[in-house]
Amino acid sequence: PAYSRRQDALETTIIQLYSKGVTTREIADLIEKMYGAYYSPTTVSNITAQVTNQIEAFHQRAIKANYVCLFLDATYLPLRRDSVQREAVYIALGITPVGIKEVLDYRIAPNENAGVWSEMAEDLKQRGLKQVQLIIADGMVGLQPALLHAFPKAKFQRCLVHVMRNIGSHVRLKDREAILNDFKELHSATDVTAAHKILNDFYGAWEKLYSNLIQQLKSIENELLAFLSFPPAIRPTIYSTNILESLNKRIKRKTKPKEQFPNEKSLDNFIGVQVISYNEKYFNRSHRGFGQVKDTLESLFD
Repeated sequence: PAYSRRQDALETTIIQLYSKGVTTREIADLIEKMYGAYYSPTTVSNITAQVTNQIEAFHQRAIKANYVCLFLDATYLPLRRDSVQREAVYIALGITPVGIKEVLDYRIAPNENAGVWSEMAEDLKQRGLKQVQLIIADGMVGLQPALLHAFPKAKFQRCLVHVMRNIGSHVRLKDREAILNDFKELHSATDVTAAHKILNDFYGAWEKLYSNLIQQLKSIENELLAFLSFPPAIRPTIYSTNILESLNKRIKRKTKPKEQFPNEKSLDNFIGVQVISYNEKYFNRSHRGFGQVKDTLESLFD
């Protein structure tokens, strides 16, 4: 009947609006203005409960046992508690030995810190994650030991893109292009021996001008080269968190119509809808390079 179709369409619209971060009261007002149909905020909450249930199930679902890579990065979005501030959304993305990439989980917290990442890693272990071969993240203080405590067999790779940004912020503008071009040669190193030569040449060229910066890079040299322990076919993916930053940019584009999220549950549902959609999109697609070396990658696990 016509009325039933109209009701189905309205309920679908309500769910879509809610998944975009619109509050139940805002939805009720909007539906009444557009369609002349009055839905109380309570009724809207009942309709949208399926979104909340889906997000809760996502946070509690079982995780695969083995991932070659675990990418970690945080993005910041405006959230109202007693006032509006940009809060950290922690996102963990993994790639399996056959190349399937998926967001494993995400969390919301006022600021990024190693403690939350550690809690998130332990939760993933409790839900079934046993082994990770390589963790790719930025160089936040305390992050590496916290993660390696959860996954002691994993190697840790500093995101080379983050490292380059740090280098660029510590040199004079006139030197920036040259020094970044020299460091970028590391991305295409054929093996560890070649990488050490590139770094030694880099140190020799720039240490006189930027001794503190070079000393800092020398202290994390092993973390710059961990990606070279893996097959060349997948190295362009695993030397940085770019794969995750592209997802973060996609999420931020979708938040542009909203100045803020009215509460944590609203932001949680919004992020959840985005990452579930992402996982569905890439389900059973092998990421570039992984399919060529899946036997080698599978052999890395116990």
